[in-house]
Amino acid sequence: MSDNSIPPIEAGDTDIENLGECKYDSPFKKNYTNPLFTTDADRVLCDISYAGTMAAIKAGKPLASVEAAGPREKIFFNPPETKVGIVTCGGLCPGLNDVIRNIVMGLYHSYGVTRIFGFRYGYEGLVPKYKHSPVLLDPDVVSDISAQGGSILSNSRGQQDTPTIVDTLQRMGIDILFIVGGDGTLRAANEISEECKLRCLKKSIIGIPKTIDNDIIILDKSFGFESAISEAVKVISCAHVEAKGAPHGIGIVKLMGRDSGALAVYASLASSEANFVLIPEVPLKLDGENGFLAALRRRMNTKDHAVIVVAEGAGQDLFMKTDLGADASGNRKYNDIGKFLRDCISADMKKNGIDATVKYIDPSYTIRSVPANAYDNAYCSHLAHNAVHAGMAGKTGMIVAMFHRAHVHLPLSLIARGRKRVNTASELWRSVLECTGQPNSWE
Repeated sequence: MSDNSIPPIEAGDTDIENLGECKYDSPFKKNYTNPLFTTDADRVLCDISYAGTMAAIKAGKPLASVEAAGPREKIFFNPPETKVGIVTCGGLCPGLNDVIRNIVMGLYHSYGVTRIFGFRYGYEGLVPKYKHSPVLLDPDVVSDISAQGGSILSNSRGQQDTPTIVDTLQRMGIDILFIVGGDGTLRAANEISEECKLRCLKKSIIGIPKTIDNDIIILDKSFGFESAISEAVKVISCAHVEAKGAPHGIGIVKLMGRDSGALAVYASLASSEANFVLIPEVPLKLDGENGFLAALRRRMNTKDHAVIVVAEGAGQDLFMKTDLGADASGNRKYNDIGKFLRDCISADMKKNGIDATVKYIDPSYTIRSVPANAYDNAYCSHLAHNAVHAGMAGKTGMIVAMFHRAHVHLPLSLIARGRKRVNTASELWRSVLECTGQPNSWE
């Protein structure tokens, strides 16, 4: 059984580091009528359940909470003197350009910060040996980029030397660095923040979490996930058409999800056309009366077609124990479960006298490269603006995120405690079982 619970959080685990006293009045005071400022005392409880709250009270424990995001009345950096950097790392994801655009717009229009540099090709852009020149960003440069997929700064995977990155920040006089990326990127961001602290540098390091897998713990949802669901639904629909368009047709769609099947789950629920949903959280057994292949044969004998949605990390224990190494981000490389299922299903159907037509679709690069949809446009805007507010207020070593439907500040160290996975004892997974009719397990 998978556990999607929030890791134990004690009071103090959520403290956000501040670079120092905020001495400057926020430009919001003169630029906006009745600005709504947020204070560090505005909090969101970590456990909002009645049972959890009462248990903490009875035990005499302080209630753990996190800082609410938003503009502060006093800020740490003097806007006319502030220099800012933006870097996007890891794989592509819908919404990257929205984040870049809204960071630039927020800095320009709300704070009057005009010296904004985009570092190209991920962390490589902060390492001189790669010779990637930074790009000066302003509202004219970013005005139309939301309609484009990918990142105008381009991305790269892999960690670079932390002291060298901080040397670059120091040499260029960068005061605030906004880092957009997944868990590996954010672990590196935490190291950058710690190196700045070690050198007693007053630099704000702000992370904006990004992952199509939606597997960053504590967060309600990462940006781009809604857009990925929408695109994945289109692919599942195509697989359904292909499956129904041939005698004994079977469509297999492999979706992203190394350790979490969230995208496969939500896309399947949204499409209502998936008959089997295979995720890493549920061990996959192919053979035997209760195995997947037997269930698929029963489906073919009654309905004559089937659509299978599989997350890329599902069924990895079916492969021989060979070490495929790691990718540039340090993630263990996985075998291709999509091709493996295609071959196993084809062989099994032939063995059992079923003349099946098996179509396999891997839309991974298509899904991650599309522009963000309307929801993610708005979500990216909120995240980016709150990141700007946090940076200008001198917060550091943190991310901005949505938590319990509120925008908050979370320490980078807190989100490194694990990865979010689909809870197979939840209402969410029960909905998948009800929609597909598949068993809860393959044992």
